[in-house]
Amino acid sequence: GAAFVAGFLGVFSSAGTPGFGMLTTLWALTGLLYMAGGALFGVATFRAGVLSRWAAILLVAASALAPVAALLPPELQPKVAVPAGAALAWLGYALWSERRDHAAARLPGRASPSTTNMV
Repeated sequence: GAAFVAGFLGVFSSAGTPGFGMLTTLWALTGLLYMAGGALFGVATFRAGVLSRWAAILLVAASALAPVAALLPPELQPKVAVPAGAALAWLGYALWSERRDHAAARLPGRASPSTTNMV
């Protein structure tokens, strides 16, 4: 029991415990996937031009800063994710605060709701 728990926790602390080979590999990939996902989503958001471009730039920059966490002490490492969280919150706010008639006017082939109700 205790050896299993110690081995499982060793996966996340990079202790290299035996018996958790695939889980150790997947955990090692999460950092790369975090950086690649944030960067790709930020670039796609920037290029689409629908949401805030500054928030997209912040997301790309925050994703690129992720390796800096490895240079910091463990108690400061989570603070590196604050800019990414701020960028995602900003993008979420931009998504929810956009007016529906403004968004419908952007779609090709659809009339704005303000022009369809005219008599």
